[in-house]
Amino acid sequence: MFTENTWYSCKYSRMEIKNVNKDIIGWLEDIIEENYSRIEKKEWKSKYNSYVVYDYEPFCTDGFEINIIISSYDEAYLHFIKYLYDEKVSTIDYLNACISR
Repeated sequence: MFTENTWYSCKYSRMEIKNVNKDIIGWLEDIIEENYSRIEKKEWKSKYNSYVVYDYEPFCTDGFEINIIISSYDEAYLHFIKYLYDEKVSTIDYLNACISR
């Protein structure tokens, strides 16, 4: 009997990144794809009403935070993605602080 080893039959790890800036979402999606991972779920959650959650980009994205669940067969890819994301956010924060001085 032949059984196919597909993505869904393998054990894989998940990670959630909350409140992703909408300006770097495209960059993050590219990084996820380059590191043999995929987006399991992307949702827009209202900052004001916790029960308002969309699985698609709403017409007006002001007042929403973007949450992403990433999965990968190897957990090391998830840690690397998280490291790149944290470094990108800290660099943006540092540059914004330099501008505001």
